[in-house]
Amino acid sequence: MSSVLTSIIAFIIALGVLVTIHEFGHFWVARRLGVKVLRFSVGFGRPLLGWRRGADNTEFVIAAIPLGGYVKMLDEREGEVAPEERHRAFNRQSLGTRAAIVAAGPIFNFVLAVLAYWLMFVIGIPGLKPVIGEVATGSNAERAGIVADSEIIAIDGKPVQTWGMAGLAVIGKTLDQDNVVMRIKDPDGHIREVVLQAPVLDQEFGKKDGLLTLGLRPKTPHIPPVVGEIRPESPAARAGFRTGDEIISANGVAIEDWPQWVELVQQHPAQEIRTEIERGGARVQLTVTPERVSEGGKEFGRIGAAVRSIGALPPELLAKERHGVFAALPEALIKTWDMSVLTLQVLGKMVVGQVSLDNISGPITIAQYAGYSAQSGIAPFLAFLAIVSLSLGVLNLLPIPLLDGGHLLYYGIELVKGRPLSEEAQMLGQRIGIAILMMLMSLALYNDFVRLFE
Repeated sequence: MSSVLTSIIAFIIALGVLVTIHEFGHFWVARRLGVKVLRFSVGFGRPLLGWRRGADNTEFVIAAIPLGGYVKMLDEREGEVAPEERHRAFNRQSLGTRAAIVAAGPIFNFVLAVLAYWLMFVIGIPGLKPVIGEVATGSNAERAGIVADSEIIAIDGKPVQTWGMAGLAVIGKTLDQDNVVMRIKDPDGHIREVVLQAPVLDQEFGKKDGLLTLGLRPKTPHIPPVVGEIRPESPAARAGFRTGDEIISANGVAIEDWPQWVELVQQHPAQEIRTEIERGGARVQLTVTPERVSEGGKEFGRIGAAVRSIGALPPELLAKERHGVFAALPEALIKTWDMSVLTLQVLGKMVVGQVSLDNISGPITIAQYAGYSAQSGIAPFLAFLAIVSLSLGVLNLLPIPLLDGGHLLYYGIELVKGRPLSEEAQMLGQRIGIAILMMLMSLALYNDFVRLFE
């Protein structure tokens, strides 16, 4: 229950910051360019809180539905405007002024992403050291001669300090379908470069860690096969498993650690597994039948039991990506650019069918990630805030009517034609935009509920 509450609070805080910054971009530029702002609203629907401020008596509102916001400007198309104020109406402004006001919202989202990444780099991003714990048999990595206990030093010449940095670099190479040039330090200390073929770009993209697609797993501490939380009414609960049970063997095979137990369960959907456990110093025999789960066209078994927490990871397996106050700024700019390009690449690959539409997330998934990141610390939450902010900026610049990018598209057409689009054409565009956005939101919510129930 506490994790759900954390997710809700973190989501509301993140969304409030993102919407306020976006709308403040429109508001600030409009005011600087002489356009009168009538209302600045965070949220839609019934106002919960409101006040007026400034020479223009602008109304500031916090509304009931927090999924967005808007800035209402003086405009002759929306009501009568006094003759002495017509020069301050939005529709009377030059093409450049209108475009600047519209573009300001997404631009402020990118600025927020840069600031969040800057602060994140100054604080330091914790993560696993990029030390390889296991190399999958027959994988690209094995064929390249990579062995366990090697450390990844750089990818494509760029140093990597954490496993997450390396994985993100591989994701970018997967989208480009380009070879991965990896500099590694062998267990004996020898440093060399290996070239790995990029993973195949298919419908499984985004469902695995980037390095895992190359056949590489991080080095982690030994995880004893001890049962932690058990889901009610799950196969594990029905079989009689209890928290604290240590799994000794399964189907006559000794179980050394938790990953081995998980792999065995996944390989036996709807099949009985004869299990020997140790409970309170005594050996107990249990038989569990994993439920059959289908995901991504594959079937596997699941019993609904989690591993018992092993506590904090040992310091020798941990790393932190950190930069000085001044060095962090160019790193933040580069990170914002790279992640924006990556977002556009994923969107493009989804449009042509190379990447699954499962990668589209809605408010439920975003709220879950907000909660996870908030519980993990300030740096992970800043990373979450940055990626959502730049995603919001990228999406709003797409040439879809109703979005800022749709208005900029109209202005581009106006620049070429020398006159604005007709009201009929703009209304048709709005209907198309509404249809597109409704389909995207429906798909995002569908994906959310699928993830939730899985």
